[in-house]
Amino acid sequence: MSDVTVSEPQVDTSGRPTGRLLEVDNLRVEFRTRDGVAKVINGVTYHVDAGETLAVLGESGSGKSVTAQTIMGILDTPPGFVTGGEIRFQGRDMLAMSAEERRRIRGEGIAMVFQDALSALNPVFNVGFQIGEQFRVRRGMSRADAKKRAIEMLDLVKIPNAKQRVNEYPHQFSGGMRQRVMIAMSLALDPQVLIADEPTTALDVTVQAQIMDLLAELQRERQMGLILITHDLGVVADVADRIAVMYAGRIVEEADVHELYAKPAHPYTIGLLESIPRIDEKGQQLRTIRGLPPSLLKIPSGCPFHPRCPMAQPVCVEKVPPLLQLGPTRASACHFAEELVSRD
Repeated sequence: MSDVTVSEPQVDTSGRPTGRLLEVDNLRVEFRTRDGVAKVINGVTYHVDAGETLAVLGESGSGKSVTAQTIMGILDTPPGFVTGGEIRFQGRDMLAMSAEERRRIRGEGIAMVFQDALSALNPVFNVGFQIGEQFRVRRGMSRADAKKRAIEMLDLVKIPNAKQRVNEYPHQFSGGMRQRVMIAMSLALDPQVLIADEPTTALDVTVQAQIMDLLAELQRERQMGLILITHDLGVVADVADRIAVMYAGRIVEEADVHELYAKPAHPYTIGLLESIPRIDEKGQQLRTIRGLPPSLLKIPSGCPFHPRCPMAQPVCVEKVPPLLQLGPTRASACHFAEELVSRD
């Protein structure tokens, strides 16, 4: 086994991780296709600290999942290519590491819960084998010991009758239970950062709440940094500490969760919030954001949101708005951000 190890995190007096765990700095990714070059990630910058939950929001195609895949080192190349920026884990640039160093960080340092558990799990092996494989390969455990640890992980994510169900196959679990198996696999090696990519997709509302509560509970117990990728502002309201909103491969707003819900500083965020059904507006027509997200093969000039923005002015067509700091905990990439946050 390689002697490459994951760097030790800073810890507090109780032995829990503390400080900044992961930083994405000015990341740029493009897809080179027969139709042209798609600018998928255009200068994304964000971070997550120990014990913190960062929610990354945006419509499909905004670049949320591609950013996560790049962090994990599982971006398909070709067609995807990293053309700039840094990804620092415990202060070390992962993009400058060898393939072996990045492989060691996956699972032990950073782990990921994928959005489609049925596709991510192997249908020909039982779940106990799939969870236990990490202990056999990374920890050198015997099959019997690895199975015991797999049962413990199923218990951890609250799967009933874990001793029996450890021998079952993915198709024998419901959608919510498969997602719990995926979470168990991701937590097996006790990672410092967990990326959950649309973990409640295709689940009913009750199961969504259960999965979100489970992730929040495990994150608090382990003091992990949690990056929660979703398109649903309603899902993250109770669990996120900070929110980063993505559009056309950029961060267009970042804020503390309470600040963002109380007074969003970007028209796109306002549109997302207004599209959430409200119980005090029963029977009224649901608001929507007009138009469609832009093609990443031909991103509009200026602010990429201007063709859909009700506030658009000529400056929005001509000039790309920088991500401006509006305070210690928030930033917005809108020419009229200061007006938005100062409105009554």
